[in-house]
Amino acid sequence: MIELIERPPLTVVLANPRGFCAGVERAIQIVERALEKYGPPVYVRHEIVHNTQVVERLKALGAVFVEEVEACPSDRPLIFSAHGAPKAARAEALRREMVFLDATCPLVSKVHLDSERHFAAGREILLIGHAGHPEVVGTIGQLPPGAISLIETADDARAFTPRDPLNLAFVTQTTLSLDDTAEIVAVLKARFPAIAGPHKKDICYATTNRQEAVKQIAPACDLVLVVGSPASSNSVRLVEVAKRTGARDARLIETAACLAGMRLEGVRRMGLTSGASAPEGLVGGVLDALRRRFDVVVEEIAAARETVVFKLPRLLTERPA
Repeated sequence: MIELIERPPLTVVLANPRGFCAGVERAIQIVERALEKYGPPVYVRHEIVHNTQVVERLKALGAVFVEEVEACPSDRPLIFSAHGAPKAARAEALRREMVFLDATCPLVSKVHLDSERHFAAGREILLIGHAGHPEVVGTIGQLPPGAISLIETADDARAFTPRDPLNLAFVTQTTLSLDDTAEIVAVLKARFPAIAGPHKKDICYATTNRQEAVKQIAPACDLVLVVGSPASSNSVRLVEVAKRTGARDARLIETAACLAGMRLEGVRRMGLTSGASAPEGLVGGVLDALRRRFDVVVEEIAAARETVVFKLPRLLTERPA
């Protein structure tokens, strides 16, 4: 006689939008199209996006990931990651006469252009972001050393001493927490009323939308799971946002395998989302794993509808002569 094991009920609230943003989609397509056009190997400076599963799949297709241009043979194509790269990296590729493609997210490129505009106007520039993140390294590397000062916290903003308080500007990393950034900007504007800011907000639409969706689901959830890499700034920020806005707990997981051994007693309503570089298949894998342990009912909320698409580089779309 087969004994039926009763599974406890679990409501899973899916946040929408979640997963790939337009910049990530574009970056991955650039690697895939380059492999089709040039054949393997194609070299990529830094992880194309911060997701192990994406990187491993592209490796299997023939992509080779390196940290510096010097590690690439000059006769093979090179791709700069979605996070952007310092100008010195592009200069080295040009010096070596390499074929290279720029997968920098257009919204990150906007921050680069704003920084150059402020520099040309003679302003001292503050970059709100996290030290060591490749996007921050790339933005600082657009200008000469010392042109950009990094501000990580509101305390940094309070302690900063400018060369000229009447001649300042700020830009921000695109994947930050809206709330944390707003606090830092408020401190800077209170101290330096003349500070110039972006014409439009630097934090990208996808980061904003995913954080707003988490804010909607978090207050009623016992636990919010964010599928994403620990190296993914926007994924880490989603965990922080969930905790700050009312979830009893929030955790970052890379794949469904992270659920093994995770104690979920007492969890009856769970939020589920994913960072902007996490494939949707990983979310499906988490749902499948939960269904093996619970009697799952899925609800979905929609905080925004995304229709943004970024064009691929002309080198990959132009027809042969």
